Amino acid sequence: MAGPGRGVTIADVAARAGVAASTVSYVLSGKRSISPETADRVMQAVADLGYHPHAGARSLASRRAGVIAMMLPLRDGMHLPVLMQFASGAVTEARRHDQDVLLMTADEGPAGLARVAASAIVDGLILMDVEVRDPRVETLRRLGLPSVLIGFPADAEGLTCVDLDFTAAGRACAEYLRERGCGDIALLGASEAVYARRTGFAERVREGFLGRSGPATVQPCPDDPVSVQRTVKELLAANPDLNGLAVHNEPAVGHVMHALADAGKRVGEDFHVVVIGPDEVAERVHPQLPSVLVPAETLAETAVRHLMRKLDGLDVPDSTLVEPQLTIR
Repeated sequence: MAGPGRGVTIADVAARAGVAASTVSYVLSGKRSISPETADRVMQAVADLGYHPHAGARSLASRRAGVIAMMLPLRDGMHLPVLMQFASGAVTEARRHDQDVLLMTADEGPAGLARVAASAIVDGLILMDVEVRDPRVETLRRLGLPSVLIGFPADAEGLTCVDLDFTAAGRACAEYLRERGCGDIALLGASEAVYARRTGFAERVREGFLGRSGPATVQPCPDDPVSVQRTVKELLAANPDLNGLAVHNEPAVGHVMHALADAGKRVGEDFHVVVIGPDEVAERVHPQLPSVLVPAETLAETAVRHLMRKLDGLDVPDSTLVEPQLTIR
């Protein structure tokens, strides 16, 4: 078999991985769906043999592609306007470094990471919507493609991670409600789909919120108006003494306020509400609500700066946590 270097062919990769040459081609091109296990095996063979697709056209190996990829989580439970803030921050900062941004979707998973790494069309990767046991992490480690995660998996060793301190954000919301005399509080968290994926930010908010003393409940929050109203009604019925609520679901905030008004709750007087999300979400309801901002653009800009330093061979911190700020209105 051919050794590492320029003489390695796609047939060598196929033999090493124990698959057909066409399967290797599909993994590298993304033209067909290949199981994550097979894609990982192919990419391990690519790494072991040093195979470079289109090596002749890319003989000047020191040149960069001038593109970074960003994997956006366009899936259930994610609020599109907030995702666009992340994308805007990344694109703006990338242009300051003469880089363009290739947007990918999170449903491409490990196979998508393998495809862009093998194609040599990007210099690095920014990964979002990180799960506690994220199946993409081991692929990232094996590929060696420079990357920054916006979020933290359970095992972050060897990774560069940036995020809001969501544990502290959940704790700050609980403390705000307790300081206003709320004896029985609840968190209307992310949607059921987000918890089902074990997305890190949602679990950390819940952890921080429940870490404060006193009665507290956590309830996943749907997005559609009818389901939100029903959820709030059921929550109030199950907890008659409930007088404090944190909401960590941007599209639901207005519907929550309508449901509380229908239940006769006077927000800001005998009932208190705090939001985790964009300022405009907390400002466009009446009364305006206190909120912990998720600084989407700042996080994306920081991720791009860290990635560019890695590409330049400079040190970056393994972990960057942004302290949450609670704005009182």
